[in-house]
Amino acid sequence: MLQSKMKWMFPDSKTKTAHLDADKFSPLTRELLIQRGITSTEEADKFLSPDRAGLYRAERLSDMNKAVDRVHKAIADGEKILVYGDYDADGVCSTAVLMETLQELEADCDYYIPNRFTEGYGPNEAAFRTAYDNDVRVILTVDTGIASVHEAMIAKQLNMDLIVTDHHEVQTDVPDAFAIIHPKRSPDYPFKELAGVGVALKLSEGLLGRFPEHLLDLAAIGTIADMVPLIDENRIIAHDGLEQLSNTSRPGLEALKYVCGLDARINEEDVGFSIGPRLNAVGRLQDATLAVQLLLCKLSDEAAEKAQYMETINQQRKKIVNDIVKEAEEMAHPVDRQGVIVVAKEGWNEGVLGIVASNLVRKYDRPAIVLSLFPEKGEVKGSARSIPAFDLFANCMKIRDVFTHFGGHAQAAGMTLAYENIERLKQELDSMIFQQLSDEDFIQELEVSKTITVPEIDDELVAEINQLAPFGIANPKPIFHVKDMPSAKRQIGNGKNHLKMQFQKNDRELDGIGFGLGYLYHQLSPQTPVSVAGELGINEWNGFRKVQMIIRDMQIDEWQLFDHRGANRLDMLCSTHNTIGKAAVFQQLPDEEQIPDHVVCLTYDTDVSSLEGVHTLYLYDMPSSLQRLEALVKELHPDTIHACFYLRDSAFLKVFPAREDFKWLYALLSKRQTIDLQDDLPLIVDAKGWTNDMVMFMVNVFFELNFVKIEDNIMQLNSNPSQKDLHESSLYQERLNRTDIEKTLYYSPYHELKAWFSRCLEQRMEPEEEMIDGL
Repeated sequence: MLQSKMKWMFPDSKTKTAHLDADKFSPLTRELLIQRGITSTEEADKFLSPDRAGLYRAERLSDMNKAVDRVHKAIADGEKILVYGDYDADGVCSTAVLMETLQELEADCDYYIPNRFTEGYGPNEAAFRTAYDNDVRVILTVDTGIASVHEAMIAKQLNMDLIVTDHHEVQTDVPDAFAIIHPKRSPDYPFKELAGVGVALKLSEGLLGRFPEHLLDLAAIGTIADMVPLIDENRIIAHDGLEQLSNTSRPGLEALKYVCGLDARINEEDVGFSIGPRLNAVGRLQDATLAVQLLLCKLSDEAAEKAQYMETINQQRKKIVNDIVKEAEEMAHPVDRQGVIVVAKEGWNEGVLGIVASNLVRKYDRPAIVLSLFPEKGEVKGSARSIPAFDLFANCMKIRDVFTHFGGHAQAAGMTLAYENIERLKQELDSMIFQQLSDEDFIQELEVSKTITVPEIDDELVAEINQLAPFGIANPKPIFHVKDMPSAKRQIGNGKNHLKMQFQKNDRELDGIGFGLGYLYHQLSPQTPVSVAGELGINEWNGFRKVQMIIRDMQIDEWQLFDHRGANRLDMLCSTHNTIGKAAVFQQLPDEEQIPDHVVCLTYDTDVSSLEGVHTLYLYDMPSSLQRLEALVKELHPDTIHACFYLRDSAFLKVFPAREDFKWLYALLSKRQTIDLQDDLPLIVDAKGWTNDMVMFMVNVFFELNFVKIEDNIMQLNSNPSQKDLHESSLYQERLNRTDIEKTLYYSPYHELKAWFSRCLEQRMEPEEEMIDGL
């Protein structure tokens, strides 16, 4: 058996009452829509065909009209306007959206992105004072500002009007700004989950007096990269924006697509895994101003140069992340009793700590906080990521006094705190986690949409699934479950880190690739059905198209047999590190001091009736009888058996004398009366083509049955031999038994050996009848 890493959640068979037109939607599409809470044909039409008519009017956002009027007045009066952005992909796209809008309105405008390392997150007083000295009178924040209470006060003191546009969680104190445009502070606005760029797009609409469809490509990038729910307005923005992005004429985006190796239709995965990370990389390592410059660039040559430099920075970012992840993982052990993982070190690049925290969460299924130490300031700064069951923002707000700065949402946060508060932070969060969560809450859940068979999977099915794109938060790409026997499997990639499998059924073929699952290769036994769960898509390479599953998780539901026969002592220590529970080894191996704690060494004579929790058997020595091994297998009922048998002297390979051979030798002795076992043996061997061992075996059987007597190597018949069958000889029986054992356990083909063990496992030990009243 192979245990899945995640908890697979299949749809409830008692689905919601749905009124979906059966003639209009296929059974699969209906299922997938219902799983997303879409139960009417009207809702389904809106979902499958996103339409800008479904967008809400910008003026429904609180303070929108007030902000629009103030900006128009600034433009009319020639006042300078500053767009104050953030250094992530959402922030730079938001900045670019408002800059293009203001430039279109011929405003006197500029933008400013704070440096992550010297200024930190969000607006800061020094930047506001510098803006005032440069004659700025209106500041528009994008994707930031909702927590900037102090900075709003400074703006007011300087007689600058601060207009905040943001989407992050609203904290206890709200800045006293001229206007705040925030979906979650707008009672009349139906959709609360816009990204920062979505809010900026709404302000752009208000300023232009029309919907700015030419800015949708930028809006789609920020929306997808910021991982907001891709439903309602966000779905429309992402859907139409991806269409525009696929055909964009912006030099900056064309150059960015080129360095990403994207030349076809752009989808949400291209943004999430290629475009977004590169825009983020600049702000993580240097100054995010470069990203805004690229997005606003008008010249192709200049854009190509900036995009290539951005690619260089992204490669540096990958190396830095890999190095910190290795260090953080070493510091994170052990995690058994940890509620939250907190790791900190001087010199870690604070710009990538969110990525590192995400890696720790995926590996250990715990919330993770990764911090960079600044001893000269006596503080630490970093990022946190959480698991679905634990609301990081809400719980951290309960201990807000621990932090100097804090912001974020349920699953991610950024923070600064005093060095001496690290232990308190961990203790407080551990306490909350253990109060709120059970052991089950730490196990990742995998929502499986449907079980499907290989013959059902083809290009048309993938095309049908993709009707629901773009996929993301709140509209995840459907996960399908397939159970079949792989026709091929292998490790691929540098370090053999990835697993590739192929399934074939009838005339259909399905490739499956599990990134980072290469270690499971050695846990897959031959001729065993494997359950895989993953996303279906099309892999296009060199002009060929094949349906492929990206495997997210896998499991094996039945017992497994691993065949190591003839290997002459398998390295047990290496092969038991992934076993669940105890492993029992027959018989005892040398180097006992090196044997792990979970391994017990036994003999075939050991009483195993009280031995519990054994999931794996390693069989080295041959048993004295098949019946004894069968009884042990029945009693222990393991999930996994490793056949490690090795023979140095095989009985099966030695010729076993037939009854006629015994008769011939006996007749020869009767005729000659005596046989000299030293002088005559070579003659018999030459005459019959037998071996010395074969002849001596027959001689010893005769001797045991008292047919002959032997003195000084001279064999002669007993004068009055008893009437006995050859089977009455223990030597004869032992040889037959040994041959049968070797034939069954050592020389049999894999499928026969597995069938033999399967019969043992299927036959439960019958309980002995209890004696009652002497009966």
